[in-house]
Amino acid sequence: MLEKIVIANRGEIALRILRACRELGIKTIAIHSEADRDLKHVRLADESVCIGPAASAASYLNEPAIISAAEVCDAQAIHPGYGFLSENADFAERVEQSGFVFIGPRPDTIRLMGDKITAIEAMKQSGVPTVPGSDGPLDDNDERTLQLAAAIGYPVIIKAAGGGGGRGMRVVHSEASLLSAISLTRSEAAAAFGNDTLYMEKFLENPRHVEFQVLADTHGNAIHLGERDCSMQRRHQKVVEEAPAPGITAELRDRIGNRCAEACRQIGYRGAGTFEFLYQDGEFFFIEMNTRVQVEHPVTEMITGVDIVREQLLIAGGEPLSYGQDAIRVRGHAIECRINAEDPTNFMPCPGDITQLHLPGGPGVRVDTHLYNGYRVPPYYDSMIGKLVTHGETRDVAIARMRTALSEMVIDGIKTNIPLHVDIMDDANFQKGGMNIHYLEKKLGL
Repeated sequence: MLEKIVIANRGEIALRILRACRELGIKTIAIHSEADRDLKHVRLADESVCIGPAASAASYLNEPAIISAAEVCDAQAIHPGYGFLSENADFAERVEQSGFVFIGPRPDTIRLMGDKITAIEAMKQSGVPTVPGSDGPLDDNDERTLQLAAAIGYPVIIKAAGGGGGRGMRVVHSEASLLSAISLTRSEAAAAFGNDTLYMEKFLENPRHVEFQVLADTHGNAIHLGERDCSMQRRHQKVVEEAPAPGITAELRDRIGNRCAEACRQIGYRGAGTFEFLYQDGEFFFIEMNTRVQVEHPVTEMITGVDIVREQLLIAGGEPLSYGQDAIRVRGHAIECRINAEDPTNFMPCPGDITQLHLPGGPGVRVDTHLYNGYRVPPYYDSMIGKLVTHGETRDVAIARMRTALSEMVIDGIKTNIPLHVDIMDDANFQKGGMNIHYLEKKLGL
């Protein structure tokens, strides 16, 4: 069992990790920037170390400073949370070379799944369904590229192998614009990711975003915890997530989930991870794997009873999984609303002082947030300030509880996107379930 770890993140996920550590009796070291001295987890941690100024590049992305903090405080491991360095294979490698445990997958696994082309090939070998595509990188043979696109069928989408988060991709609807689109995307990819490798896939026009949560230990065990629907998105950023996904049968869940677990065993995966799929016309198509804990992990925890962060810590300490696949049961329905410090009409970030805070409660209500009265939301980082999660016996009950919880939630002093979530919960089409990834943007007129 680990005895002392560095929490290399900030905000609600850092507090979430700290709480899991306390339950396991693990001591915590909170690293923070100069702007984050007053974060709740910094105040609660056993030790804290300021590693740099407010800018992320000089603090939360400062690899030598993070590793030095672990050395000075005599830690055993580093938990990267999500974002920042959580999927940086070079950082994971430096952590392990420095004698610490990286609480996440092995560096070679992060590299394998971080390159979309090698990830897709690995999934094909494991029997995970993938989107019809180029089966490898696009080369300089224009004639071959045109033939590939014709065989796949328009529209196609050009993607950067090193891209992610909605960046490095371009949809092409006709042969006439294909080669120019590839040239432009290649230039953008080189500038943004330092890697101009591209690949091509069939563009699915009305898919849902459905992802599977997995856990794997170092003893050859791997399980899935069912799926989440993350189709309520704005500019490729998730807004509302829920589990299980509406309309997915138990048989289909087990079939795809078991393939994901088998893929974990085949690639030697370690820790928590998420297989992301596009789902259309009753079929799943793998798009990428996130090799970290997800923002939306609470909805899976609510319907399965599995503490995903606790399992991460146990796996990193060399323990086997606490659960076998037969022990996993889906109970009820859960919905998560991401609460952001932003103007609900134009989505501009709105940092500032929290003058009054009231968090909702009641049966089936969970709030993951680092906010407190008097806390100042800084302007330097992501605008997400919390996650409101509700659980009910049915999806309708979960929605009803979310509507009540949103009406009770008070965050004064700044603007938030709570009005947007109220609007989504009241939307008749959302209430029916199964909306595609374009629905919210069309609703917002974007």
